[in-house]
Amino acid sequence: MLTEAQFFDVLRQGLWVSVIISAPVLAIALIVGLTIGLFQALTSIQEMTLTFVPKVAAMLGVFWVSMTFMSRTLTNFWVEGIIPLVVGG
Repeated sequence: MLTEAQFFDVLRQGLWVSVIISAPVLAIALIVGLTIGLFQALTSIQEMTLTFVPKVAAMLGVFWVSMTFMSRTLTNFWVEGIIPLVVGG
């Protein structure tokens, strides 16, 4: 039987895993967004696709590169955290 403390501990671990997994993609989105925003401010170019397309391309690239890290982190969370609770161990 899952106690309230175990439930909140698993919930806390799950939220932490989601933060760790999303950090590379969000960090690159922030860096690219700030860089393009600075470039737009310096050149007075206010084109919407100039901010959207490079940011999405960089996020997809980082997602592709960090996919192994993300899947390994999620697998470890499930194998070490969720499955033992379901089995009852």
